[in-house]
Amino acid sequence: MMIRHLLVVCATVLSVVQAGKHDIYSGHSVYGVHVRSKAHQMLLHDLEPILDLDVWQHGIISEREAFIRVAPENKEHFLNALDEEGIKHYVHLEDVAQTLEQRDNEMNSWRASRRNRMLFNDYPRYDEINAFMDRIALQHPSLVRVVTAGKSFEGRDIKYLKISTSNFEDSSKPIYMLTAMIHAREWVTTPTLLYSVHRLVENLRSQDRDLREDIDWIIMPLLNPDGYEYSHTTERLWRKTRSHRPEINATCWGVDGNRNYDSVNFGLIGASSNPCSDIYPGPEPFSEVETAYVRDVLLEHVDRIQIFMDVHSYGNYITYGYGDGSLPPNPVELHLVSAVMGAAIDIYKLPEAYFYRVGNSGILMYPTAGCAQDYAQSIGVPSR
Repeated sequence: MMIRHLLVVCATVLSVVQAGKHDIYSGHSVYGVHVRSKAHQMLLHDLEPILDLDVWQHGIISEREAFIRVAPENKEHFLNALDEEGIKHYVHLEDVAQTLEQRDNEMNSWRASRRNRMLFNDYPRYDEINAFMDRIALQHPSLVRVVTAGKSFEGRDIKYLKISTSNFEDSSKPIYMLTAMIHAREWVTTPTLLYSVHRLVENLRSQDRDLREDIDWIIMPLLNPDGYEYSHTTERLWRKTRSHRPEINATCWGVDGNRNYDSVNFGLIGASSNPCSDIYPGPEPFSEVETAYVRDVLLEHVDRIQIFMDVHSYGNYITYGYGDGSLPPNPVELHLVSAVMGAAIDIYKLPEAYFYRVGNSGILMYPTAGCAQDYAQSIGVPSR
């Protein structure tokens, strides 16, 4: 059952497309870095806050390169640090601004060639996403309900869907909860969840009927609407929320929402104390209304939530906590289920795509604290 659901959710990969002006990225380059040891991984991890590096892919030792965006003023320092350790590297993208412009042109040409635009085949804007959810609920009132969790920092409604054949009143049914787009630039994640809704509600296949009849669903496709809209209009690679606390910093906006959940070592691992950093965790856990809404939904349904999936891009991974490399009470079960899920997706992957890798996020990729997976597992999700 879980395997077939993941095929509905599909794989996610980083997509850098469709923006406005990209001048702020002029001269920024992306380097491929050959990671050959844990020391190489840790060097990149340590350099990230110091040089304000933007990690597009965290490398796997002797298997996958890391891809790192570097501002022009930090290139010399970055390359010297790699050379001193004998770490091989190469230029993956010479100029990020030019690459983004090229992707914009390609996307516009693709849209112009399409007669019928399916919402989940594109990157819909905030209003389109809300309209989709409202329409689904209006057309299927016995199955779907739209819930407004509350307002974002800038006053946008944050909505989610509850899908149930029993109006969430059958306590014997497990709940699967999916969230996406806490990181504003990960545009592909929201269409992934919209497609899941489409498959569950509008295009249910006979072999998937139990997914709808035996499970209740909570699907939150756009957690960070402020950052998402900002990434469309102003900065394509914007990652954080758009909260502003002038008492902390007058010129820097936002918090990394996936460092903002309450957890052991909050703000101490995989984060930066600099409010301008992309990995700034915020002044305290749940300082962001967006993450607080997820917390509230999790706590409301914690006794029934069997699966919690926080969908991100990029890099074909299925990971579980804890982010610091320690393990929850059921690591064997989590690993086995994740491995079967990954294998099922691999059957349908593109030839050039990586096979899915499975493991503890802190060991497989990099250590963090304050992420959604850690918080969910710490309060008892998944329950079994």
